[in-house]
Amino acid sequence: MKINVKLVGAFRVDRFREEVREYRAGTSVREVIDGLQLSEQILGFALINGIHAEFEAILQDGDSLTILPVLDGG
Repeated sequence: MKINVKLVGAFRVDRFREEVREYRAGTSVREVIDGLQLSEQILGFALINGIHAEFEAILQDGDSLTILPVLDGG
């Protein structure tokens, strides 16, 4: 299945901003995160089609997954 994966902030460093990637049916958000080797220390949250999603949510063909780091600042 094809998933449009968008990375935000620090997750873009040495990676990509947005790209369509191929995954097997039944892939979870967590599996995508693990496959991209994103740092758990700064992992914030994920959106599927613009809606907040749990990391264990199962993706569907054509979904748009956005992965964001924790926000900091002052």
